Amino acid sequence: MKKLLFLSIALVSLAACSSDDDNTPATEGPSVGATLQPSVGGPNQPNQIYVDLSTAQSKSVNRTTWDFGFASGSEFRVILNGSLKMAAKKLATSDITLPQTSDPAVLAIGGENLASNGYVDNPTGVLAGAGAGIGTAIAEVSATDADNKVYLVNLGLAVGTTKPGLGSVSVDGEARGWKKVRILRSGNGYKIQYADLASATFTEKIITKDAAFNFSFFSVVSGNTVSVEPEKEKWDLNFTTFTNYLNMGNGEVTYGYADFITTNLKGGTQVYQVLVAAGGSYADFTKAKVVEDNFKTSFTDQRVIGASWRNGGSDTTLPSIRTDRFYVVKDGAGNYYKVKFLSMLNEAGERGNVTLEYAILK
Repeated sequence: MKKLLFLSIALVSLAACSSDDDNTPATEGPSVGATLQPSVGGPNQPNQIYVDLSTAQSKSVNRTTWDFGFASGSEFRVILNGSLKMAAKKLATSDITLPQTSDPAVLAIGGENLASNGYVDNPTGVLAGAGAGIGTAIAEVSATDADNKVYLVNLGLAVGTTKPGLGSVSVDGEARGWKKVRILRSGNGYKIQYADLASATFTEKIITKDAAFNFSFFSVVSGNTVSVEPEKEKWDLNFTTFTNYLNMGNGEVTYGYADFITTNLKGGTQVYQVLVAAGGSYADFTKAKVVEDNFKTSFTDQRVIGASWRNGGSDTTLPSIRTDRFYVVKDGAGNYYKVKFLSMLNEAGERGNVTLEYAILK
């Protein structure tokens, strides 16, 4: 079992966890909750934080730790590190020894980069799809080696180091360069081949599946598998920078977000949003008020919370929390929680300092 790092927690009082078959009477009032402060790392947002609501624990990972995630289920799918704005383009060849050149069009974000280009993973988190913006940017790895093409991979951007103005972020640093990459099957696992673009030789590593995790992660920078997500049953929310799709009037383009929150779709976490005007106050919300049908969107989309919990601010206003809503989260074990956000700035007005409150529902 991987050891989890504790959140920086301001603990009011943490209610005992219960399961879905809890016999607590529905008439009981809402439990007292906890206030958590995930350590995203300030306005450069260097950290991805994986939060487990049932234990008030988390794992913090620097965004540059990994490049590829290899799915552990029955599918042979590989994801890119969207927190770094990575992108990949399939080439016509399966010969990784051939020299390649970088392509400035292979970008993860930008108003001219249509989602249908398929250079990034579909942000819903659903792996299946035939490309062109549906499923993963890297096609499903075939059992027939000759069908697995080489990819031109833009490694995206390092974590920013510039200190931005109050209320702003500076998440993007220097370009991390390019690799050519080819991925094959190896038994029930994977084989990754990678090299610099001009190189006639390549490095090859074997990646094994681990059923306890959603993905096995690998870094072409270090040449090693790395620990990123906790076990799939031990996290619910991920605080991260994120490569998303956005419709700007002429179809969906790729777009980078700071202060983004995804849910553990593959681990069974479900979520829906409650608007106070329609669903009552956070304080009065109990398990009896949960509407199971409202979870459906989160079965196939990890972005239900996304950026909807905050306002981005403007030239004249600081970003702020949307106080007109909260969220209901159901974890993979069947526990229900209500979650609301209290702040996204510290006392100095610096972004990337999140505070949230949550309580288990009985």
